[in-house]
Amino acid sequence: MAKKTDKAPFIVCQPKLLPQKQWIKAASMAAAINPVNQPAQRAAGLGRPLKPLELAVMTTKYWGAKGVDLSVSFLDKPSKLLRDRILSHMNAWSKTANVRFRFTAGQGQVRIARVQNDGYWSYVGTDILSIPLSQQTLNLDSFTMMTPESEFVRVVRHEAGHTLGFPHEHMRKELVDLIDRQKAIAFFGQTQGWTPQEVEFQVLTPLSKGSLIATDHADPRSIMCYQIPGSITKNGQAIIGGTDIVVSDRDFIAKIYPAAKKPGKTTVSRKRARRARR
Repeated sequence: MAKKTDKAPFIVCQPKLLPQKQWIKAASMAAAINPVNQPAQRAAGLGRPLKPLELAVMTTKYWGAKGVDLSVSFLDKPSKLLRDRILSHMNAWSKTANVRFRFTAGQGQVRIARVQNDGYWSYVGTDILSIPLSQQTLNLDSFTMMTPESEFVRVVRHEAGHTLGFPHEHMRKELVDLIDRQKAIAFFGQTQGWTPQEVEFQVLTPLSKGSLIATDHADPRSIMCYQIPGSITKNGQAIIGGTDIVVSDRDFIAKIYPAAKKPGKTTVSRKRARRARR
């Protein structure tokens, strides 16, 4: 878990993984929900059949081109004001995509808690369906109405991105290659209380290309990217990291979860085109 320390400028996110014994079943579920998740074509380049666990690791967790409509419940019963504020930031992803997070008083598919000292995290994409209904799928450590708006933007939108199926952008090889291993282990150990193994997993191990449906290049300004200081990069240049959803994020989610075209606009544009030809 990410830990609060006196030296940490803010809590960073650690997306949750299912226990390994659940990976194969969860991968089968992801492929059933969205056939594109199954990496048959991407795996073909290996020149050999994949073992079940390898297949599970390479399976993406996107919800499918029909879009995302997920019910959301809160395990610790926040005020309506706080609940609505959190939901509004989760739905910031809907500006260019067919995405909807909607409150339910029952048991939501997304279940939010605010457990103190448990950090900010979410399970990724379709994995949330493998979590027992009594447990949260997303944690917002100690969030209240007094939490600064900038943190709602940075954290809630980031965690919603994980729920939509997006991994961390800084885990793509293009950005991992810029980081000095020993300096990173020391830095995150000091600021976040992470063990060397946690740093390896959270920062230094690139995502397999086979497990990605992604843009051609990593975007260091993406909201899904950590802020990496120049003090731990090989060239001394910081990886800027994202504090809000940027254009590349919106363009990508629009391709993954395309919004339905509005018939009215299409009809009007066709009429205008016909008038222009006269």
